[in-house]
Amino acid sequence: MKTDDLIEALSRDATVAGPAFRQRMALAVGVALASAMILLWFAIAPRPDLAAAIRTLLFDLKIALVATLAVAMLALLAASFRPEARLPLPVLAVPLILLAFGIGHELATQLPQSYVTRLVGRNASACLTWIPLMSIVPLGAFLALLRAGAPADPMRAGAIAGLAAGSVAALFYAFHCTDDSPLFVATWYPIGIGLVAALGALAGRRLLVW
Repeated sequence: MKTDDLIEALSRDATVAGPAFRQRMALAVGVALASAMILLWFAIAPRPDLAAAIRTLLFDLKIALVATLAVAMLALLAASFRPEARLPLPVLAVPLILLAFGIGHELATQLPQSYVTRLVGRNASACLTWIPLMSIVPLGAFLALLRAGAPADPMRAGAIAGLAAGSVAALFYAFHCTDDSPLFVATWYPIGIGLVAALGALAGRRLLVW
């Protein structure tokens, strides 16, 4: 069978199995959210000033940014399930707009001599530790989801699974992290998520080949 014919056949199967895919996707997302929430509550705990933090612009912006990023990455993950699907890259517009707004607000309202201090923050090492650790179960769930499909590019699909897992983990880690500066979030959160994406790409190359 030619490659194009195989892709067409798999595409038809994926269309027929739509309800099954939605169930698998819901299960994978549920496992990811539950595992990250459990680690937040029982391993690192929410920040002690959470009640006050939720009334501040920078905390709310941080949560909105990471939440929209996680939703966008899950949309890309869903698209990676089928070989003919195109990645819905416009879904990245909202988190990018929020990121640009946050950085602009930070630069406009803070003294230039404080930029480096706010960027470095107090929790960089924790960020680079806990985001990957909280991503382990979500990454496994998302890779298992993709193994039931037929990703056109296994390495790219694995990287997207890692981005989705890292973003979900970052969302829950954000409730623990006391650094709310957009400069901090724009620097250390992507590095932590990127580490998971690299791991996902390596895993995808081995596990998602068809």
